[in-house]
Amino acid sequence: MAAMQFLWGSAPGWEEPPTGAEHQGFHVAQLRCPGIYKPFIIGISLMAFQQLSGVNAVMFYAETIFEEAKFKDSSLASVVVGVIQVLFTATAALIMDRAGRRLLLTLSGVVMVFSTSAFGAYFKLTEGGPSNSSHVDLPAPVSMEPANTNVGLAWLAVGSMCLFIAGFAVGWGPIPWLLMSEIFPLHVKGVATGVCVLTNWFMAFLVTKEFSSLMEVLRPYGAFWLASAFCIFGVLFTLACVPETK
Repeated sequence: MAAMQFLWGSAPGWEEPPTGAEHQGFHVAQLRCPGIYKPFIIGISLMAFQQLSGVNAVMFYAETIFEEAKFKDSSLASVVVGVIQVLFTATAALIMDRAGRRLLLTLSGVVMVFSTSAFGAYFKLTEGGPSNSSHVDLPAPVSMEPANTNVGLAWLAVGSMCLFIAGFAVGWGPIPWLLMSEIFPLHVKGVATGVCVLTNWFMAFLVTKEFSSLMEVLRPYGAFWLASAFCIFGVLFTLACVPETK
């Protein structure tokens, strides 16, 4: 009830428009209605923050990080990532209606903030001296440090990666998709869902395409700390704008 009042206003505004042909479908003029533009803003923003969290960058580096941690079979990374995603997505599905969407999004975002910050710390600690090239692969460990220290730092990255994936799977992975089915009025749901999906894929393309350039400009640690900042903005947006729809 509170979510409907937040999104659609007073009770008379909850009714769907008449079923006549002139009232069916979505019209741009409907964006002037708070019951339409509020869900649009929330849905598009959730999809954007989902991709700006850096999930694709973490997935991209998974196998390399496992190699740095001295795993004999670095291809095990994909198996570990998949198992964590399945387990924590299933956990989210079981507790979502009891815990609530906003709570899981908030906790998920906080976990992602700490894990991406730890990722940035790992890249900062393992970065070579000024003479190193600016390539975007994982930075080579500082040669003056003992090998076991480098392996320990690699385990920091492995732990951060697993924590990030678990946090993402509990909240920011599934919940934005679920909210799309709950916040839009029926007569605009088709178009609104399409716009949100388009936003998600466009942001995924943009982040994937530009992340390497971003790492060259900000260095790897700066890129992941930027992702951490976006996670913070996602948490604040959730607390300020996302209604509880359970």
